[in-house]
Amino acid sequence: MRRTSAAVAAAVALTAVYGCTVQTPGTDTGADTDGRPRSPVHIEIPATRSPGGHSPAGRTGHTTAPAKRPVATPSAPAASPKPAPPAPTLYQRGDSGVAIRELQARLRQIGWLHEGPTGTYDATTEQAVAGFQGKRGLPRTGRTDTVTWQRLLSMTRRPGKWELYLMGGQPAGAPDPRCLTGRVLCIDKTTRTLRWMIDGRTVSTMAVRFGTEATPTREGVFQVFWKSRHHVSTLYDTPMPYAMFFSGGQAVHYSADFAARGYAGGSHGCVNVRDKAAIAQLFEQVEVGDKVVVHW
Repeated sequence: MRRTSAAVAAAVALTAVYGCTVQTPGTDTGADTDGRPRSPVHIEIPATRSPGGHSPAGRTGHTTAPAKRPVATPSAPAASPKPAPPAPTLYQRGDSGVAIRELQARLRQIGWLHEGPTGTYDATTEQAVAGFQGKRGLPRTGRTDTVTWQRLLSMTRRPGKWELYLMGGQPAGAPDPRCLTGRVLCIDKTTRTLRWMIDGRTVSTMAVRFGTEATPTREGVFQVFWKSRHHVSTLYDTPMPYAMFFSGGQAVHYSADFAARGYAGGSHGCVNVRDKAAIAQLFEQVEVGDKVVVHW
């Protein structure tokens, strides 16, 4: 009896200290939920709580699941701006005409082209345009587009008539009425051209250059009085191939200087031709006694 009273007293003391629940037979089923006998004394040790009121993991057999952080949804990449469409092309390799002459003359003014103008958009012109574009941060296409053209216009002046035809090539004007009969070398100072005409029909046309103000080419009607295939000037000691003399020491002949420099130079009164093949053919066709008309 004393042992029983001592056990009860011990249980009561534990209850006061730990907060245990004392279960005696007859007050509960006396078995666990799985049917096994349970000790009449069941002690629950209170869990140590953290300062925030949460039980630390591993003390009571359970853990508090961490709060789920919101998952950032990746935003769609910003659409890159569409590249600007290329500027429309005005002129490109293979084109020809007066507009190409103006392009070439303007390129000459700022040192990007040293030949011509020829009126033909050739490889040399394409290379000059590409160089001009690259210097100014434009796409080096070699084609003249609207942006390239506007930039070139802003840096140059409008070329004069003879800048456009620095190396010849201007269309011949209407022939002088005195050229419409017979065999005639019809030479036009206004358009700087020579027509070889037979009975009013133009056989060939070529660019020519005349004398300077100090030594002008005479105007009027003349005749070819002498032909000299390999002539050399005795006055200036310069070659005058395919010379056809018509007035004193003035003759129609090939000029290497005209072929090289165009209208940047001038003769001592002769009519210079820059196309050697053309004048060689003309030399074979013209006869002594044929008429020569030099006019404005």
